[in-house]
Amino acid sequence: MKIELQKFAAHKFKSMKIKFIFFLLLPACVLAQRNPDNFAKKITAKGLKEKLTILAGANMQGRETATEGQRSAALFIEAQFKKIGLQPLPGNQYQLPFPVYKETIENASLSINGKSCNASIDFSFNPSRIPAGSWSVEKIIYAGYGLIDSIDYDGLQPKGKWVLLTEGTAQTPTDNTSRTLIDKVNIAKNKQAAGVIIIQKDFPKPPISMSGGMTNQASDALSANNIPILYISESLAKQIIQTANAGDINFTNIVHGVYPVKMQLDVLKRTEKISSTNVAGLLPGTDKKDEYVFITAHYDHLGMRDSIIYYGADDDGSGTVTIMQLAEAFSTAAKKGNATRRSIVFMAVSGEEKGLWGSEYYTSHPIMPLDKTTVDLNIDMVGRIDPTRTYGDSTNYIYTIGDDKLSSLLAPITDSINNKYTKMEIDRKFNDPKDPNRFYYRSDHYNFAKNGVPVIFYFNGTHADYHRPTDTVEKIRFDIMQKRALLVYYTAWHIANMNDMLPRDKPLSQVGWR
Repeated sequence: MKIELQKFAAHKFKSMKIKFIFFLLLPACVLAQRNPDNFAKKITAKGLKEKLTILAGANMQGRETATEGQRSAALFIEAQFKKIGLQPLPGNQYQLPFPVYKETIENASLSINGKSCNASIDFSFNPSRIPAGSWSVEKIIYAGYGLIDSIDYDGLQPKGKWVLLTEGTAQTPTDNTSRTLIDKVNIAKNKQAAGVIIIQKDFPKPPISMSGGMTNQASDALSANNIPILYISESLAKQIIQTANAGDINFTNIVHGVYPVKMQLDVLKRTEKISSTNVAGLLPGTDKKDEYVFITAHYDHLGMRDSIIYYGADDDGSGTVTIMQLAEAFSTAAKKGNATRRSIVFMAVSGEEKGLWGSEYYTSHPIMPLDKTTVDLNIDMVGRIDPTRTYGDSTNYIYTIGDDKLSSLLAPITDSINNKYTKMEIDRKFNDPKDPNRFYYRSDHYNFAKNGVPVIFYFNGTHADYHRPTDTVEKIRFDIMQKRALLVYYTAWHIANMNDMLPRDKPLSQVGWR
C-alpha cells in the first residue's frame, strides 16, 4: 500500500509538474491573443486616408441621401465590409433599406393681409418640410429664436397658432443648420403650434425647387405628424408685425406676443416613394454572441448644389472610414482566434443630415434587440480640430458626449481606457444640459439613447468648413484621427468582453424639448 501511494504521489507530482509548466507557457499565448494591442496596428493613418480619399471623392457627389452618390457610397462600404469578412445581418443583407419620399409641389401661394406674396422674394419653403394643405391664419405669435422655453415662449400660448421665429440662435444668429431648425420646430410642435414661420435675411432666394424635396414619411403621415414650415423675408415679417419702425429693425428686440394678421397659405403637392439604405456588417461573438456592441457613423452628406460638391470629408466621412478600420482590427482578431465575447455590429447610416432618418428607422425596426444592445459608440466628425477650443492641447483631445447618461459605468470606462492607452484630453463640455449647440441630440446615437441604449458620441467639434464645399480630404489630420479611432477601438474591445452588459441605471435626461 505504501509503495502504491509512493507511485501515485510520484505520478501526481509529475502530472502537476507538467501542468505547471503548461500553465506557465499557456497564459503567455492566451494573454498575447487577448491583448488588444496586437490588433490595434490595423488602425493606421494610411488606411484611413486611402478609404476617405474614395468616400469623400468627387465620384460620390457629396453622398446626399437617396441620390446616386449615396448609392455609390453604400456599395463601396458594403464591398469593404465583405472584404473585411463581416457577415450580413439576419435576412442575408448588408444594405438595410428604409423609405424616403420625394415631394413635388404642384402649386403654392401665400397672401398677407390680402396682398399676394412673391415666391423666392417674399417667401420660400422646403418641399419636404411643408405638407399639402390650406391654412387661414388670423393670429401669429412672435417667440424670438424659439429655442429656450423659459425665455422665448414665456407667457405665450402657441397652441393652435402659427409661431414666427428669428433664424439661428443667440450665439449664432444666422445658423440655419438642419438640427437647429428641427429643434425649433419640435419645440413649437410640442407646444401644439399650428405652423412655424422662420424670418431669414438671405432674401431674395433662388427660385423654389418645386421638386426634389425629401421626407422620411408618407404624405398622409407627413400631414398628420408634421407642422408646416415657411421661410419669409424681413420685410414681409415687418408687415406681419406691423411695427412703426419699418426701417432698421432688430427682431430680437420686438416684444414677444400675439400679432393679428390675415394670412392665407395654400400648398398642393404629390409624393413619390423612393428609398435609402443603412449599411451594416456583423462580427459574431463567442459565449455572449446574442448581446451586441454597435459602432455607428453616418455616411451621407449634403450632396451637390448646382454643380458644387459638398464633399463631407470630416462630416462624416471621417467617422465612416473609422468604423471600417475598426472592423478590420476586430475581424483580424477573430480570425486569429480572438473574437470578442459579444457580437459587434458596424453600421453606416444615411439620412442623418435630413434629420437622423436612418438611425431612427433602424431603432424603430431593430434587427438586433435593443435590450440586448449594450452600447452604441457613434463616431461623427473625428478628423479635424475645433478652432474655438483655445485651451489644452488642440492636437490631443476628443469630445465625448452622452457618456454621463443612462449608464454609470460609461464615463469611468472612457477615462480608464484613455488613461491606459491613448492619453488624450477627454472633453465633456457638451454634456452640459445648457449647451446651446445641443449636440447630444444632433447625431445618430440619440435614436439609440432615446430607446434606452447607453451611448458615447465621439466628436471633434465644428469648424469653418462645416457643411461647406470646403470640407475636403486634404484638411483632415489623419494622425489625430487615428488616435481618436484607437480610443473607440479599446473602448469597444473592453465593453464587448465584459462579464455583464452595461447597467442602465440612469434615466434618459430630458433636456429642452426632448
